[in-house]
Amino acid sequence: MKKLILLLTILSAAFYSQAQNLGSDYKTALGVKVYPGAVTLKHFIAPNTAVEGLGYISNDGFRLTGLYEIHGDISGAEGLKWYVGGGAHLGVWSNSWKEKYPTRNAGLAIGVDGVLGLDYKIKGAPLNLSFDWQPSFNFIGYNYFEGGWGGLGVRYTF
Repeated sequence: MKKLILLLTILSAAFYSQAQNLGSDYKTALGVKVYPGAVTLKHFIAPNTAVEGLGYISNDGFRLTGLYEIHGDISGAEGLKWYVGGGAHLGVWSNSWKEKYPTRNAGLAIGVDGVLGLDYKIKGAPLNLSFDWQPSFNFIGYNYFEGGWGGLGVRYTF
């Protein structure tokens, strides 16, 4: 419940921020990513380079992911960019995770991630949409490739 209140406070502050970005570019965006479900914060550190942090929380544990992304314009489509990058994740999983997936261990999970996607800043609105694929390989805790991370991101830009 405390995490939900914190998230709502952050989103409310961002929504009422005076620094709304209504153009086709943005500097920082905060929102959610659907599948498997995460809070996402993306910040551009250079015109075509961004860092993104993702926090996934479930009944089985949590996973934090950091990504470094290179963005490129798609000509003829204002506000639409492609991006590619990589990063790492750290997760902690409970015994219920072990019960669902008997071949995997509960506890600490550390690995590397890739990302490939599209990012669209809606002109005239402080909204950003993204759709990506985020394959990952876990090498501490249990070794396996996971091709199912990624999905649709909806963020408020400021």
